[in-house]
Amino acid sequence: VQLQASGGGLVQPGGSLRLSCAVSGGTFSSYAMAWFRQSPGKEREFVATINWSGSTTYYGGSAKGRFTISRDNYKNTVYLQMGSLKPEDTAVYYCAADRLGGAPSTRPTEYDYWGQGTQVTVSS
Repeated sequence: VQLQASGGGLVQPGGSLRLSCAVSGGTFSSYAMAWFRQSPGKEREFVATINWSGSTTYYGGSAKGRFTISRDNYKNTVYLQMGSLKPEDTAVYYCAADRLGGAPSTRPTEYDYWGQGTQVTVSS
């Protein structure tokens, strides 16, 4: 199973960005999916998760009200729409897949497959 994250870049504070994560080689429609992020010197932080059907989502405190996770099971892709971006959102963003597709989890150890990460930099 391979996860390919894309869509990162440089954006000004207050701006928006949409990340994508394309999954290949597995049964995407059965996976719970998540986004995490990590800044230099910090632990990996949970951002958002979505269950296999897209009917259940859950967000970390920093993402609530500003980010939206969604998925397209026909395109084998999960998205993270980010808005009202702040400099503290600067990080490498990783997508992850839980092949058991159970209740969405905030813990990195629950996820079996990881993408390579995409850099998001929020700066003026």
